[in-house]
Amino acid sequence: MSHRILIIDDEDDIREVAALSLETVAGWEVATASSGAQGLVRAAEYNPDAILLDVMMPGMDGPSTFRELRRNPLTARIPVLLLTAKVQSNDQRRFADLGVEAILFKPFDPMTLSAQIAEVLGWE
Repeated sequence: MSHRILIIDDEDDIREVAALSLETVAGWEVATASSGAQGLVRAAEYNPDAILLDVMMPGMDGPSTFRELRRNPLTARIPVLLLTAKVQSNDQRRFADLGVEAILFKPFDPMTLSAQIAEVLGWE
């Protein structure tokens, strides 16, 4: 089964590598957004099976974007995985307390990214 993933990240390189990885390795459909605000619109339009969301973005950061996704009935139930370079335990606890499905760390391995997502979401 082909899954639909939305990647929301302000870094072009991260979006491109993650998208290419998920399309090539897993055969999933991928849409991207370069900001939290754009991500909110894309999530409602695209109706992905999951969202890979960067934590640190200018303007609307990942946690703010996540809260807005949860407020919209069209996107409230979409599983969200945070993507972060922050590895401090207090940051991890704060992110986990938001209610996200998982926290994935940058840099990620493009060859195993889809397996990590599939394992967290039970897509085996």
